Amino acid sequence: MNKSELIDFIAKNADLKKTEAARALEAFMSGVSVTLKKGGKVQLIGFGTFDITKRKATKGRNPQTGEPLPITARRVLTFKPSQVLKAALNPNRKNT
Repeated sequence: MNKSELIDFIAKNADLKKTEAARALEAFMSGVSVTLKKGGKVQLIGFGTFDITKRKATKGRNPQTGEPLPITARRVLTFKPSQVLKAALNPNRKNT
């Protein structure tokens, strides 16, 4: 599903005009972005959690030449799905 298909889905299921659904989706994406940039996390109960983790700087290797390369430290976006979402994706699987 791409962005325009998601807008159509939101518009249909929330009984909104496409322009309203597009604004709502943009506001959601902006809110998630701003929160993550500030170092916060976004928890959506029943869906999952968006969070930022820090990766340390490491040494890598150029696969073509074998030459060592520095890999800089960076922040990485992670998403952890909720148990509800996991169960919805795998209805026949038992939680143990």
